[in-house]
Order: sequence, then C-alpha cells, then structure tokens
Amino acid sequence: MDSRKACRGCLFVCIKGAVFDGHTVAEDVARAGAACLVVDQDVNVEAIRRAAADWNSAGTEYEAAETAPAPTAESGIIIVRVENSRYALACISAAWFGHPARELTTIGITGTKGKTTTTYMVKSILERTGHKVGLIGTIEAIVGDKTYPAPNTTPESYIVQKYFREMTDAGCDCVVMEASSQGFMLHRTAGFTFDYGIFTNIERDHIGPNEHRDFEHYLACKKMLLNQCRVGIVNRDDPHFGQIIEGATCKLETYGLSPEADLRAENMQLVRGQGTLGISYHVRGLMDFPVEVDIPGRFSVYNSLTAIAICRHFSVSPTDITAALKDIRVKGRVELIKVSDDFTLMIDYAHNAMALESLLTTLREYRPHRLISLFGSGGNRARDRRFEMGEVSGRLADLTIITSDNPRNEDPQAIIDDIKTGIRKTDGKYVEIIDRKEAIRYAIEHGKPGDIIICAGKGHETYQELNGVKHDMDERVLITEVLEELAEEGS
Repeated sequence: MDSRKACRGCLFVCIKGAVFDGHTVAEDVARAGAACLVVDQDVNVEAIRRAAADWNSAGTEYEAAETAPAPTAESGIIIVRVENSRYALACISAAWFGHPARELTTIGITGTKGKTTTTYMVKSILERTGHKVGLIGTIEAIVGDKTYPAPNTTPESYIVQKYFREMTDAGCDCVVMEASSQGFMLHRTAGFTFDYGIFTNIERDHIGPNEHRDFEHYLACKKMLLNQCRVGIVNRDDPHFGQIIEGATCKLETYGLSPEADLRAENMQLVRGQGTLGISYHVRGLMDFPVEVDIPGRFSVYNSLTAIAICRHFSVSPTDITAALKDIRVKGRVELIKVSDDFTLMIDYAHNAMALESLLTTLREYRPHRLISLFGSGGNRARDRRFEMGEVSGRLADLTIITSDNPRNEDPQAIIDDIKTGIRKTDGKYVEIIDRKEAIRYAIEHGKPGDIIICAGKGHETYQELNGVKHDMDERVLITEVLEELAEEGS
C-alpha cells in the first residue's frame, strides 16, 4: 500500500487517502515490478500494462538478487477491481498472515472515553490468571516481550494482522485492542470477527473535516463493532444506549449503574489516602463482590466495571479481579505520582476542554484544599481549544499554571496568551511559566496539605515538539529531576 516499498512480485493495494491517492502511482508500481494491483477506481489499464512490460524488459538486472515471481510481457500484470480497496486490504492481509485472529480470543473496545485504561485493566486481570495477552492501543502495541509505538489508535489493517500473527507466534492466547471510529470507517478492523466487542460510551467528539462529518456518522462508525462481534457488552447508562444497540447482530450484555444493567456497580464511595485517591463499590448482578481501585472518579468505576464484564467470560475469580484492579496503573491516565504524603500529584492526557472539564469536576468531588491545574495547548491546532481549556480551568481550578505543551511551529507565548483569554472570562487565578519543568517545580514547591495537582495534556507522551522537532521530555522524568534538585537544595 506504500508505493515506496513496491518491489518485484508484490501485490499492491491502491488506497485513496485524505492526502494521497495510491491510484495515481499505479504505473510507477507496475514499473517497479508489481505482479498484481488491487484498485477500486478506474485506472489506465493499457498504460499500466506498458509500464509492467517496461519493467520486464529491464528486469534482468534484478535477476541475481530477486527470486520472487514477476509479470511477463505475455501474461501481463494482474489488475483486480474491488468495491473498496481498504476493505480488500483487510481481508487480503488476514489471509496473507494465515487468519491469526482465529487462533486468538479477540476483544475490541470502542467508545469516546475509557478505551485505553480499560484495555490495560483487562490485560492485567487476565495475565494474573495465566493468560498471555497482546494489546493494541493509543499508547503502544504490546506483542509478547516487544512494544511498538502507536501512530494511530487502531493501526492499518495490514499492521493489525501482522501484530496478530506475531502475538500467536509469541504464545499469546488473546488480544485486547482499542477500536476507534476512524478504524471502523477505514476498515482497519475488517477481515475477522471479534469474540467480544465493548461499547463504553459516546459523546460529541472527533467531528471535523478530516474525521466525521457529524455525530450521526461518528455513532454509525462506532456501532459497526456490534455487527462485527459475537458478544457485545454495552454501557447501559449511556444516553444514546437505544441508538447504540439498534441493528446490533451480536448477543448483547449490559453494565453500568442502572438497575436495568446486567452487571452493576452499587454503593460507590470515594477513597483518599496519603497522597493517593481512589474509589470503591460493590459489583451486583452477574457477579457479586466488593472492588477498590486506586484511580479516582466515577469514570474509574465504569472502566473497571467494563473490565470485569469482559473478564467474567474468562471465568476469572473475584479474588484475582480485585487484586489486579487494586494494583492497576495506566501511563498518563489519571496516573498518580507519589511526591508527598501531604498533597496529591497526577498526570493525565486531558488535552481538550471536554476531557479537562470531566477530570477537574471528578477531582473536585474529593474536596481538595486547592485544585491546581497545570497545562498548555498544542500549536498548529484550532485556537478555540485554547480559549475553551482556559475557561474550563479558570472556572474549576483554584489555581491554573499555564505552560507549554507541544508548541510545534507556533510561538509558545502566543499559545499561552490565548489560554489567558479564556481564563479571563472567569475569576480564576493563574500564573504563567513557559518552561514545563519549571512549571512543575513551581507546583511542587507551592503544594500545600490537601492539594490536588493535575499535570494535564501530555499524559503518556515522552516528547515535546518545538519548531517541528520532537525533543525527549517525559513528565515523570521531569518530576524526578525536580524532586532530586529540591532535595539537594535542602541538604
């Protein structure tokens, strides 16, 4: 599918993307020695055949190094016309790797929020009981002992199938993966059927020129999971529940706080320790036992309850579930970093107004002495996001520390000024410190007993992009450095 990798004897799939159309390089690919083209649009067949013949006449120079079969002037290049080349790519890839999904128990999780945390919870619980679990998600793909960075939440279908095959070769017996709306829209998850499909929730997000044209389209893409799984597990509390399950072809189960849910959370209580926050509740319905999670907020109830609803199908005991959930930590997702017994500091990926408002509202429930919000906003992105985040933080936080996120090719100070425009619509107090490490140092130095400090926006990222160049920057490392420097200064 990448014309730069076209070689002798290859099958090339022409895909029309948002920026580049693979059909425009069909002749170049044929000239590089491709044996077969898969297309979903009209192409110049005669020109492609001439290009293939050109390769054949000049192909002797490759004979010593290449052994793959190649088209000949007599047989010509094979051109396969399909209705949708992305869908074809998924099916071809599944076959190419020997249909590895058939050798795995496959778990797909979709939803606006909660996908990442839930995948790690499921992996942790199942591995505690002896399963070897692969993972594909927003942060990374985990294949046996290897990890791969994730450019997309759901990789291209060829990569998905490649990972599945690597997982089976590494001895994995199941895989849990985040299935994004873009992934469904672009058929990245086609070519196999999920054993379990989970729909966590849906809110108005990912709507725009390069994503979904409207909410209805966004919902329709996510709903595709419930027509591509054997068992569907759906959040009964979602306001769009009726629309979500409409037309589903799988066996359905539900979870949530609703008394109508098959698996329910009851008696929720906030838990606060020395520098830690969590929540406890009791599972009722299909299972019956108490749970405590050291991740704050109602969303932690939903995430953990989702994981329980999945792992129930693997006959995992309540003891193993509760032990795994008590120890769960997800990088960059309300990740508690212990810096003091007096106050709480955490890192979260919240990088838009909706996510930040949800997070700050949740933390307010713990009645902190002060709620301190430290964040910036990405450059080369819509300015409205900055105004909105500033207004949300000014309204909900006692103190906002405005700093840099990924300025990219913009002036960091200009981004900060936009955030201040939003904050000034409120009575919120703020300070501005461009350097993110210095901003974190300020937060820690000025932390008071009972404070909750949230470093938002970077989450799992380990870089900062300045002037188009990515530089190493991990907030966990910055926090450690700050603590070491403060210790040295105090000694």
